Amino acid sequence: MRIRLLPPQLISQIAAGEVVERPASVVKELLENSLDAGATRIAVEVEHGGVRLIRVRDNGSGIPPDELALALARHATSKIASFDDLQQVTSLGFRGEALPSIASVSRLTLTSRTANEETGWRVSGDGSKAVDKPAPAPHPVGSTVEIRDLFFNVPARRKFLRTERTEFGHIEESIRRLALGRFEVGFSLWHNQRPVLNLEPASHPDGWAQRIAELCSREFIAASVFFDQSEGGLRLWGWLGLPTVSRAQSDMQYFLVNGRPVRDRVIAHAARQAYQDVLYQDRQPAMVLYLEIDPAAVDVNAHPAKYEVRFRESSAIHEFVRRALRAVLSKVRPGAAPPPMVQASERLGVIGGGDCGYGVTTQFGARQPGLPLHVGERLASYGRLHTVPLPAAPDNVIPASVAESPPLGYALGQLHGVYVLAENDAGLVVVDMHAAHERILYEQLKTTLIGAELKTQTLLAPVTLTVTPKERQLVEEHDALFAKAGLELAILGPEIIAVRQIPALLAGLDIALLVRDMLADLATHETSDRVETAVLALLASLACHGAIRANRPLNLLEMNALLRDMERTDHSGQCNHGRPTWIQLTVDELDRLFRRGR
Repeated sequence: MRIRLLPPQLISQIAAGEVVERPASVVKELLENSLDAGATRIAVEVEHGGVRLIRVRDNGSGIPPDELALALARHATSKIASFDDLQQVTSLGFRGEALPSIASVSRLTLTSRTANEETGWRVSGDGSKAVDKPAPAPHPVGSTVEIRDLFFNVPARRKFLRTERTEFGHIEESIRRLALGRFEVGFSLWHNQRPVLNLEPASHPDGWAQRIAELCSREFIAASVFFDQSEGGLRLWGWLGLPTVSRAQSDMQYFLVNGRPVRDRVIAHAARQAYQDVLYQDRQPAMVLYLEIDPAAVDVNAHPAKYEVRFRESSAIHEFVRRALRAVLSKVRPGAAPPPMVQASERLGVIGGGDCGYGVTTQFGARQPGLPLHVGERLASYGRLHTVPLPAAPDNVIPASVAESPPLGYALGQLHGVYVLAENDAGLVVVDMHAAHERILYEQLKTTLIGAELKTQTLLAPVTLTVTPKERQLVEEHDALFAKAGLELAILGPEIIAVRQIPALLAGLDIALLVRDMLADLATHETSDRVETAVLALLASLACHGAIRANRPLNLLEMNALLRDMERTDHSGQCNHGRPTWIQLTVDELDRLFRRGR
């Protein structure tokens, strides 16, 4: 076979295969152009899932008539001009491939008008090399791009499209992701002449919450916590869903980096670790997260369709996200004041400064107490934690006259030996006493491991593992991380390593599997918390075994002591398995149950 230059049209169609995967890809690229043009209103109309028609109208700055044809040329863009610009991209689009790639596989019409022009101008193409000359056309300031008969000239691509409903679902999801990143822009979506979305611009935080409710459900916004954390030039803010709105899939996890919706494994993994103490292992948290970072510290050119980004210091980003989310979740407890909303004047893309103060989180590093005991001995050693502490008067005695009760109120009694019933200012509180005490014990056990010396155990017979050259390199590069986790690894040969020392707490675990899992984490995320996770699982098991059981009678003093401990304990809204520990029934809800006032 002879080497030959490909014709320009075939080059464009090959590029379209990278950029235009399906109709939703077209919508995404066109919306990004509208947003980069400063549009505050964008209307999207599609027919037959976007295969027959995609029309995007905006009120942005428009395109001058002498640049319309150039907009359909490959690698022509107004958003970057040099390599330095590529190093710190601030726009959503920048590659100059979207419009020509789309035009090569569809019948495209572009109509636009700038504020300096008395009329609009139109240019069109039909998938061939030729592009019509611009012609006058009535149009308000802004642009309209109309795409008809997508993939009409590449039937092999068209036959791989899914059903109309599925393709439209992808379009709607693309618009949702972009609408989450631009609260100040109004979006509307029509399918087959029927309205689907109508999002008004929101310049105030209250409007932001309203948009989140419309896009992610009112259930999510009602059971989520708003937060805003900054540290060392990084800012992370958004909404964290409580475990009550966790899902079977990760379909309610939205990550935006400098306003750009992305699918990022680093952020997703860090978020999952932050929730490890409050969710069932097979459940996925729901969240909307906004990370703001110096554009020079993130590569947005890592994927042709710009779905992914690459961080210069991914391990630092991972640790910042994990600590920030864990700190927020740890403060979700009865009576805790919700974090304030960010000011309305703040916009996406502005990097927050300053350091955020985090609450104490569990870090199993080079210093922690060892517990080289069997399970029965551990329980005996922590027996003092396994009974409800009797309170000292007068803190847990109901005062004769109280202006305002504590968040969980005061105990009224027990129900079936399982639930504690309490009265607070809002109404009735129902507490699962085993689940609540389990969380309290778990957090106490974790606290005992902070700041103390790590006890390690030297293995009489070292555990040997066969590794790949890449894994051996990871052992050499991350020896400090293994040492911090209490593991001493030695390289015995090109493909053999030995584990000579382990944390005493983990005696009896499959150490070879643990090390292999750590190496897999390091290869993917440049960090690993497998040792911490294993220790937490052990402590959670101890807390579960030590918590008060059903049918154990408690007096009012013990019940009130449990309520006060819950109010002081991190993560006290959920037990170690992710189940809720208490619920609130307001007086209004009780009145509705009994139809009072009707």
